Amino acid sequence: MGLDKAVLYIVATPIGNLADMVPRAVEVLQCADLVAAEDTRHSQRLFSHFSIDTPLVAYHDHSDDQRTDKILERLSQGQTVALISDAGTPLISDPGYRLVREARARGFTVVPIPGPCAFVAALSAAGLPSDRFTFEGFLPAKPLAREKALQALSRETRTMVFYEAPHRVLDTLEAMRQCFGDTREVVIARELSKAFETIHLLPLADMVEWVRADSNQQRGEIVLLVRGAEEVKSAELDAESERVMKLLLAELPPKRAAAIAAEITGVNKKLLYNWSLEQK
Repeated sequence: MGLDKAVLYIVATPIGNLADMVPRAVEVLQCADLVAAEDTRHSQRLFSHFSIDTPLVAYHDHSDDQRTDKILERLSQGQTVALISDAGTPLISDPGYRLVREARARGFTVVPIPGPCAFVAALSAAGLPSDRFTFEGFLPAKPLAREKALQALSRETRTMVFYEAPHRVLDTLEAMRQCFGDTREVVIARELSKAFETIHLLPLADMVEWVRADSNQQRGEIVLLVRGAEEVKSAELDAESERVMKLLLAELPPKRAAAIAAEITGVNKKLLYNWSLEQK
């Protein structure tokens, strides 16, 4: 296979099962002048399996502008460079954005070599609506920041897709339960394409207990998929109910304000709560 000169190839690699490597990806990695890898040691297993001896250079989130410039210099010399991550499609919660943007800005051709992607694989087998979805990547590690991020998504109606580290997955599910409620459906997709692949759907309350009871579910590469919120119909209140709600919202959170206003006005609590959300 002959590669065009001065091209940056973005090459997807297997997320577990090496048999998922597409032939075109193997050919590109074998024929490229240089491969920029997230972790060169990790990529050696892939290279050994497919008899690839192309030189490797590290390129990750902590790579400085100097490393980016060195790779771009190789392109300017007419060489071909391939970018890979540890697994899956580069730039999906992986390094590469700065390199791709700068390469395009300098007029170099950037060519994707499609292949495995963990969140797409998980979504295809989850059994949740997939016509509209939002990929949120990794949530913040710190509890308060994570809760804030989830609260901002509490009314999202599309299926939400997250990546999560195994040591945080239980805490994240607990936070999702607090923000989205006990009955919201969630899917855990773990170790996709590997020996212990798991794809399991439960309401959030049940999922928390299931994962807590089985430490094996807190290991490996994890994708979490959460069903979107129900569409909220526009809430209309009479003038007196609006006045009461505005007074209460000045001092109380929406849920508590709606409960008290319902007792005062006789208006449905859920209607009052939905109205309060629309005011934000």
